[in-house]
Amino acid sequence: MFPDRGLSPAPPPVAVRLASIKDGAKTPNYLQEHYWWAYVHPNAVRFFERQWLVNLILWGNYRRLRDSALADLGDTLPGTTLQVACAYGDLTECLSDRVAAGGGALDVVDVLPIQLENLRHKLPRDSRVRLLPGDSAALPLPDASYDRVLLFFLLHEQPADVRRRTLAEAMRVVKPGGTVLIVDFGRPKWWHPLNLFWLPILGILEPFAPDLWRNELDRWLPPRPVDQVKRQTKFFGGLFQKLVIAR
Repeated sequence: MFPDRGLSPAPPPVAVRLASIKDGAKTPNYLQEHYWWAYVHPNAVRFFERQWLVNLILWGNYRRLRDSALADLGDTLPGTTLQVACAYGDLTECLSDRVAAGGGALDVVDVLPIQLENLRHKLPRDSRVRLLPGDSAALPLPDASYDRVLLFFLLHEQPADVRRRTLAEAMRVVKPGGTVLIVDFGRPKWWHPLNLFWLPILGILEPFAPDLWRNELDRWLPPRPVDQVKRQTKFFGGLFQKLVIAR
């Protein structure tokens, strides 16, 4: 159904991380228009790459959400792991440590060269990490090539059609028996105090985020086998969610 996309997983120890980092896919219009202030402009990267600020934006929940995702993936990660999109904070460094402990390999794909460069500077030089330029909605990777795929606070930044393609791509590249793990915004409880002021403000800054407050993520998942297992956990009154999908 899906053609192979050429790049094979399993990098050598940080080929430091891809010779063609600056040759990524064209920046999607929605990123340039709505997220230049957060990810595209060099000043944005310098401003937001602060652990305390990332934690503040997530209302003190960054460590809890990061550790919950890592716990589901496992203490040691053999085989191949894919992180779709870079993330501010130390998530990838922690993930890299677990990959190294398991003798595995980690790929991180992002459409923005500036984000890949930022991550390159955060990682130790001996990390087993390969940085790949590419669009999450059209991953340049073969079918069924990863044991696990992580999407950490990516989907709320995407228009519905891009979000649907991103999830389809994540399901395409994970192996049968593998796991797709998603951490993102969710549907907060009706009584949640942040409903009154934070969500409207965030909705202005991140115009696609309200989709995840109004709908469950199932809405954008591709058709899947009936024996597929799904487990969902809510955090902070439902404002954040973790979704674990077994392929």
